[in-house]
Amino acid sequence: MTKPTIFISDLHLSPADMATVDAFARFMASTARTADSLYILGDLFEYWLGDDQLAEPFYAEQVGHIAAVAASGVKVYFMAGNRDILPGKDFALAAQLQILPDPSIIHLNGSPILLAHGDRYCTDDLAYQRFRRITHNPVIQWLWLHLPRSIRTQQVAKLRAKSQQMNQSKAKAIMDVNSAAIEAELIRSGVATMIHGHTHRPARHEQQHGVRWVLPDWHAGQGGYLQLTDAGWELLTL
Repeated sequence: MTKPTIFISDLHLSPADMATVDAFARFMASTARTADSLYILGDLFEYWLGDDQLAEPFYAEQVGHIAAVAASGVKVYFMAGNRDILPGKDFALAAQLQILPDPSIIHLNGSPILLAHGDRYCTDDLAYQRFRRITHNPVIQWLWLHLPRSIRTQQVAKLRAKSQQMNQSKAKAIMDVNSAAIEAELIRSGVATMIHGHTHRPARHEQQHGVRWVLPDWHAGQGGYLQLTDAGWELLTL
């Protein structure tokens, strides 16, 4: 029997949620090490200011868990989310992983699979898409990374507070992916299986042009993952 391929996302690791931090440590010391490959599809951290955040013991410890899994022989891949959009070479080296662009196509068992964080398909949320275009601008990213870390920390706190306030007034449907955007991506990419996170609505969706898996989010020590084994796809809880 071949080893499974495992997919996780939206852990939002933070000192404010130590139950999830502990669950992550247990997962990486057990389930993750049984895999052939581990794919982390964004929002591993509640926020990522830049690779100088590795100097903080909490974040260095979480990255160390990933490096230990890689050292055990598991191939580890990371795709940036909307909370951790600026992982760089130092992060990749410390975690012993490969950073993938969003979206990416991989091949498993001879079949192509489209991986994405998922936020790019929430096209009904116009305000967020405007914000996303700004944060993905290379010039803005360069300027951000050259700000003192104290200023970046202050700005992230303000952005998170503003985002939480705005989300309270949005309809839930607006913050989900747009079906037409998903179908267009499946057609464009020519794949029949898609995996993403971001929406915190784990499920298997039958699309007109394929199948879409949505990964679970992790919170208060609860979470889950998607795995592909010889028996097929399974969406599992911790």
